[in-house]
Formats: sequence, C-alpha cells, structure tokens
Amino acid sequence: MFPRVILKGTMFKKSQQKKRTSPCNYKERFFVLDTQDLRYSERRPGKKPMLKGCIQLSRIKCVELVCSDVPIPCSYKYPFQVFHDNHYLYIFAPDNDCRQRWVKALKEATKRLLPEIPDSERGLYSTGQMMVIALQDYTPLGEDDLPLQKNQEYIVINRSHADWWTIQDDTGRTGFVPSTYVAEKSGNNFQRFEWYNKNITRGQAEDLLMREGKEGAFMVRDSSQAGVYTVSVFTKAPGSNGEKNPRVKHYQIRQRDTEESSYYLAEKYLFNTIPELIHYHQHNAAGLITRLRHPVPKDRGCTQEINDLSKDQWEVEPEELSLGQELGSGQFGVVVEGRWRERKVAVKMIREEGMSDEEFKEEARIMMRLSHSKLVQLYGLCTNRSPMCLVFEFMENGCLSDYLRTRRGHLSREMMLGMCLDVSEGMAYLESSNFIHRDLAARNCLVSKNHEVKVSDFGMTRFVLDDQYTSSHGSKFPVKWSAPEVIKYSKFSSKSDVWSFGLLMWEVYNEGRLPYENRSNAEVVETLNAGLRLLKPRFGSRGHLCAHGVVREGETRR
Repeated sequence: MFPRVILKGTMFKKSQQKKRTSPCNYKERFFVLDTQDLRYSERRPGKKPMLKGCIQLSRIKCVELVCSDVPIPCSYKYPFQVFHDNHYLYIFAPDNDCRQRWVKALKEATKRLLPEIPDSERGLYSTGQMMVIALQDYTPLGEDDLPLQKNQEYIVINRSHADWWTIQDDTGRTGFVPSTYVAEKSGNNFQRFEWYNKNITRGQAEDLLMREGKEGAFMVRDSSQAGVYTVSVFTKAPGSNGEKNPRVKHYQIRQRDTEESSYYLAEKYLFNTIPELIHYHQHNAAGLITRLRHPVPKDRGCTQEINDLSKDQWEVEPEELSLGQELGSGQFGVVVEGRWRERKVAVKMIREEGMSDEEFKEEARIMMRLSHSKLVQLYGLCTNRSPMCLVFEFMENGCLSDYLRTRRGHLSREMMLGMCLDVSEGMAYLESSNFIHRDLAARNCLVSKNHEVKVSDFGMTRFVLDDQYTSSHGSKFPVKWSAPEVIKYSKFSSKSDVWSFGLLMWEVYNEGRLPYENRSNAEVVETLNAGLRLLKPRFGSRGHLCAHGVVREGETRR
C-alpha cells in the first residue's frame, strides 16, 4: 500500500553542521509529510528535486514549538523542532498558522503509530492505576491531546509509548500528553528523564561534569545508600578566597516522613516527586550553589561546544581599552567611561557573582547580532580580563529616567512623544527579530548627544540580583514594570514587553516619576489583582501627574 501524503510545502531547515549564526546555515527545502515519512528536498531549476533527508515517523519522538530570543537570519521566522534518533531537526515556517498546521499534522501522524487504546482502559480510576502530577502547563495542539494544568493530578491510561502517554483528568476526559510533562506521584519512577544516570559513581559523575564545564551542568544518580538519590552539579562560583573555583557539588535528595510534599534539596522547598523537585531547581537555585541548567546524560560524553569568543572578531584586547571615571552602577555592575581605538565608549563591568562566564558570552553573542539605530550598539566584549566587560557606544546624556528628572518642567509634549517613538522603533525591531527585552523601563534606555533615545540592557533581566526585581514569590523580574502574566506565571513575550512600554510612556509623561511610587512590590501585585491601574497623565502647567495614584481598570480620572 502506497503512503498517503498528509501535508507538503516550502520551509527553511537549519543545518546542524555549520556555524549557528551564519545565514548560510538556513536552507530552503520542500517538505513532504506522508503516513510513513517526513522528507525534505532541494528544488533545482530545470532539474529533478534532490532528496536531502528522510525521517521515518516511527523514529520521531517529539514535535514541539520553539520560542527563541535569538534573531533568525532567514525570512521565515516561526520555528518548530522535530526530535528523532537523539537529534533535533529545526524547521522554520513562514507564519504561525503554517507552523501550527505542521506541528499538529506531525503530532497526529506520529501518534497514529501508537497502539490502540482498548475501550475498557478508558474507564474511570480504579485501584492500581498510576497517578501522575503535571510538572508544567500543556496546551493541546491536536484534537487528541489533553490540556495539562501544573500541579494537577491525572490518571495514566496508557504509557506503552515512551514519549506520548494517554492520561485522564478529573472530569473523565482522556488524551495524549508528552510524557516528560508529568511525573509519577510515587516519586521514584523517573528513568525516562535525561538527567537521571542510574549506574554511575561519584567519581564518574565528577569526571563527566568537569569535562562538560558548563555552569549548572548536572545529573541525578543513585547514592551509595540504597533507595537514596544525589544531585551532582558543576559550578565555577568563587571559593572562600574569592577566586573562581571550578568544582562539582553533591546534594543528597532528602525525604521527610510525611505523606505529601516530602522531597527536598533545600529544606524550605518541598515537593511531591523528585521530577517536580528537579523541574523547580532547573528554574530556581533556591539554596543550591547554582541553578540546575544543563542535564548531562552518561552516554552523551563531553558535549562542551562553547565557542571561544576570544578568537572572535568582537573580542576587545585589554591593552586597547583605557578606563576612566565611573558613570554609574546598575543591576549588572559598574559602568565607566572609556576609550577604545580613539573612540569614547561606555564600559559595563559585569559583576562576577551576577552570571556565569557561559551566560555572559551567550548574552553577548545575542546582543552582537542585533543592530538598529534605536538600540545602544555593542562594539565588543573583553573576556581576557577580570571582571569581564561589554563595550558600548557612549551616550552623552545618560539614562532616560535621570534625563527626564533633571529636565522636569521643561519638556514639551512633542519632545515626550518623540522619546516614546524612539523607544517604539527599537522595540519593534527587537520583536521582528523574535527577541524579548524582559526589562523595558526608562532606566534601561539611554539618551544620546542629539537627545535621541535608544534601548539598552535587553535580555539580561534573568541574571539580576536586586530586590527591585524580586516578586513576593521569589521570582526575578522588575515587578512594577511587569505584566500580570509575568507576575503570576513568569511568562514573558512581546506582549509583556508592550505592557512595559506602557509603563515607560507613563514614566516619560510624568517626567521621570516612578510608577506606584509609594507602594511595595507586594502592594503592587495586590493592586493589579484588584483590577486597579495607574492614572493617565494629566497635563497642567508643568505637564505631570501625581505618580502613585491608581484607578480601577476602565475608569478615568475626573
């Protein structure tokens, strides 16, 4: 029987063999999905298309959307990934509808290969069936999928396929979910997770993690004590002498003698299952020396692929850089005036405890690929000195918040509008590059000699160690500038940047006053949850409004 074509169309494919940032890494291919394979070919004018790849559907383990902050150099900006045979195939669709159509078709095509679920197994819960807890939310992309709500319990109906399980919710609905999105309530069945290495000694774990060499590289392994598990994690955090000290720390997963919420690494943070515990500490250090960033499976070997940026054209040699007076300090370190190649520059000295070397270099790579007249331009970075630093164009009039305050009462509405337009142009470019700022505010915009406003500090919020950025739940983000979905779910998007842009406009039209000026972070959260919003600026003789007033959403000031 010949395979039936399900979907076909032109998209871009990213090569795994070439330099990640090169535009030639992205090739236009013609994709065909049928009931047996996913194939892609190179179209050649006047010639027969050349087959470039073919993946059997039975080898596909997972298909997921990709949300990326990294600019995409090809014209198709909507990526998704196909995981097969321990490899990722990255595909870029022309629009979101096309992407959703392909992801849904691939999911349904691969799930057709799963064993049929007998009707007898679709019944309600009975003694002996496995209960699982959702580690995170899951939004269905196909009709056969079941939505997941984080921390809710579900019944496993069928788990014969390693990557897609059939589960049932408390209303009796059944459907497919990714198996790694749920954890058995028993807490000890987690062999399918890539961070678990069953038969590995302490010494072997240390060798693997030291070779990996990434801050936060980790694994979970069996302890010498039967039935006990240990988390081993690599860190370069400074030792007692203040110098960097690459080493592996070992944390035993402990368990209280209670029925629920008994697993912990830091006693304050308790979880029902070990996968829940690991999932939490992948996003929060919470008592550990570092966040669990990079799972290291035993059979992967050393996969250290960190590019040596000192060999890159963007590396600034220390002897070329002269430092002058301090211009200010911020969440990421001290900023000083400097000179580089006969050019006045601003040098941002990164606090060593603020982020790891790998995080610093990763952020620098991203920022160097962004270039727009309304973004503060990064000229280069200096990694051959301590602390490492970023070299930016010099902005004579400093940060926008200070600029507004020093000129309070002397700014026309036209000048304020021009400032907002400058920022909106820079943010529109970031959004077109699939980049989320996360920390847009007047303090993170700078003003040039010509009074032009440019956006700065994009994408670095998650490394901040400042109380201003800590919510009442311990998450790190600028609370007073954050959208409700960021505060509630730490969900960042271009939409949350738009919310922050609204706060920035409020700052501009109130001439540098702080939003919610006399309220704590906790009070701001309570205010937003109650439906209250900041007052619109009211222009009087000096063109500004009381900064701490709020009204209910939809109301206006009389």
